[in-house]
Amino acid sequence: MEIRQIEASELNALLALYHHLHSGDDPLPEAQVVQTVWQELLSNPRYRYFGAYVGGQLVASCNLTVIPNLTRGCRPYGVIENVVTHAAHRQHGHGKAVLRHALAQAWSVGCYKVMLLTGRKDPVTLRFYESAGFDPHGKQAFIAKPPG
Repeated sequence: MEIRQIEASELNALLALYHHLHSGDDPLPEAQVVQTVWQELLSNPRYRYFGAYVGGQLVASCNLTVIPNLTRGCRPYGVIENVVTHAAHRQHGHGKAVLRHALAQAWSVGCYKVMLLTGRKDPVTLRFYESAGFDPHGKQAFIAKPPG
């Protein structure tokens, strides 16, 4: 298994992997819009997309956003989102490996904490995140969504 940053040319592989994250996700806009968003993400060093590869195939990924901060000695904090492992490659340590890589990157740039939210309620998923180093009791999350 290789863990590395996802390259610009791997957008289609990442989008295919995302089908294993939210099977009922909103449809993507036209390809040019998706490509523009991807380029914006890749051009900003605060956004990082990491992947786990087996035999050259992207099998797990997550993204890390590093956010500047005026507290904690001006140390940034990180947010990890879109953690996903291909259904055929689960239970092999790929997801945990990509999370550990993202955490190592966050610590290397001085983040004082990294947050991860999940909408999953099943105990297996919650134990997975806890085993990857996340404290389920550290903070309470509140989510707001636009009306309508």
